[in-house]
This record gives sequence, structure tokens and C-alpha cells, in this order.
Amino acid sequence: MEKKDLDWASLGFGYVQTEQRYVSNFKDGKWDEGGLTTDANVVLNECAGVLQYAQTCFEGLKAYTTEDGRIVTFRPDLNAERMYNTAMRLEMPPFPKDKFVEAVKAVVKANAAYVPPYGSGATLYLRPYMFGSNPVIGVKPATEYQFRIFCTPVGPYFKGGAKPLTLCVSDFDRAAPHGTGNIKAGLNYAMSLHPIVEAHKAGYAENMYLDAATRTKVEETGGANFLFVTKDGKVVTPKSDSILPSITRRSLMIVAREYLGLEAEEREIHFDEVKDFAECGLCGTAAVISPVGKIVDHGKEICFPSGMDEMGPITKKLYETLTGIQMGRINPPEGWIVEID
Repeated sequence: MEKKDLDWASLGFGYVQTEQRYVSNFKDGKWDEGGLTTDANVVLNECAGVLQYAQTCFEGLKAYTTEDGRIVTFRPDLNAERMYNTAMRLEMPPFPKDKFVEAVKAVVKANAAYVPPYGSGATLYLRPYMFGSNPVIGVKPATEYQFRIFCTPVGPYFKGGAKPLTLCVSDFDRAAPHGTGNIKAGLNYAMSLHPIVEAHKAGYAENMYLDAATRTKVEETGGANFLFVTKDGKVVTPKSDSILPSITRRSLMIVAREYLGLEAEEREIHFDEVKDFAECGLCGTAAVISPVGKIVDHGKEICFPSGMDEMGPITKKLYETLTGIQMGRINPPEGWIVEID
């Protein structure tokens, strides 16, 4: 298929409307058959549950053109599972996992002309989401829902690409203990908007959130998990019940152990030990890994030995190996790559 005439290398992380998207509706206790549509608009009653009580959740994953010209997605079954768990927590009817993966494949196939070519640095980002659609005025779950997936070609999430970022320790809390920090609910991201705007005004790329209960342990940023490398080469990520289980982070830990032969550990990380790490990165679907060069704690700087010029050596190996798997240059673990027929 001939690709769209876009300046792929100049794309930012923004919305470009594509031709088709998937829609399915839940009514009378069941999901309908669902299918593709060219209509990009959502029409809702003014009292829709999503508008009144923020009953909505979403996912994010990507499609790639591999080195040998195939179009693939990366571990969509884990996105399906995470969205299923999110829906259960928000008293929403979970969208069937198998139908989720089939819907992803259908959207990518229908918009194949928008999947950026190999080597362009761009990817096709997919956004599955679900929301309460019927009128709800009392505080209770909606009874009708809509599940949708749209896609958009995107460039790097951070404009500086792989240039190390400077973060600040936030005075705000990202998630409460026993709250919703471990699911991908829209409300989690709404509360992070003010802190990120304030961080940007102060010249920082992102916030580092500490645990709300004690403010002594590292959690995550507003939209990515942390990954650290110790001075003896061990890969460490924070463990917490209020951290989103990042698919990218989980994949990187497997890459560290099985491809690079590194020790990799998920554990509680106290903020006072951050100064002792050799490297730091942010990992997630949008950016894969973005290196962190400096964290500022109310004027006190923590500068990582990896510096402010480029990724640290182990972070770079992790990035190159995972993206190599995604782009078809490195053989993947079984089930990680789903080809679009």
C-alpha cells in the first residue's frame, strides 16, 4: 500500500486525523458486534456519565513498519488485559480481550497508509478508550458505554528526542494508597495536568512523584515509569501498588535479564538512594525510554554520572534492544510481536 504523503521526520507527538476508527457500544448488558467507521466525532447527551463523573479509561500502543516491510504491533494482549482490569476497578463492563486485539488489528490494517515507513523515526500510535455514554445524574456507574480505537501517526514524545531530561520532585501527590494509581483511568491524568504545567513553567520536563503516604519512596512521573541503573550495572524499577504496570517497563526488565544478561529487580526505591544511581530513564509506550540527566529537589540537584549529553550506556543498550525487537531487527520473545495481515 502506498503511504500518505506526510513529512514523517517532522511529526511531533500530536493528533493527525486518520481515515477509520473502531466503535463498539455496550447496551442492555452486552457489547454489540462493533466495527469500523469513518466518523471521527462522538455525540453524547449533556448528562453522559463520562461528563459528570469522569467514568473513562484508555490505553496506548503502537504499530510499526519493520525493517523487512511488515506492519506489526507490540504486545497488544497486555494492553487488553490492563484495560480489562481498569474497567473492573471503575465498575465499567470490560471489553473482551480477544475482541480488543482484533479491533487493534482492524484499525491498523484500515489505516496502513498512515503507518510511518521504517527508519523515519515515527510510529502509528493507537488510542483505545472507553466511557460511560448514557445520562447519569446520581453518583453511580453508567449503564451504557462506548469503546473506541483511533490511530494517529506520531513523532517523538519529547521534542529533544534522546537528550537527557531534567525533572523536579513534585509537591503534589499522583495517587493515593489504595486509590487508582495502578489503573489507566482518565482521572489520574487530569490531576497531573496542573503539576506538569507548573513544572514546565519552571523549566522542567516532568515531575517525579513520591508516594503519598510517606513521601519517601519513588513512584513515577505523570505519564511514565522510572528505570534506574546502579553503579554495578543492575537495572532497578520502583515497586508500588499505586504505580501503573507499564508494558514497556515490564518488557525492558525481560530484555535486561534475557537479552543483556543483566540483573534486574523491581523493589521499593527510597528517594534518598536516587543520588547513588548511575543512570535514570523514563519508560512508556510513547517515548520507549527517555534518559534523565538531572533531578532537582527544591533547589538541590541530583546529577547522574551518565550526564546531560546522551543516554547512559546500559539505558542505551536497553533502548536499542527493545526497539530492535519492535522494528524486526532482533528476534522477539514468543508472542511479543503481532503482525497485521
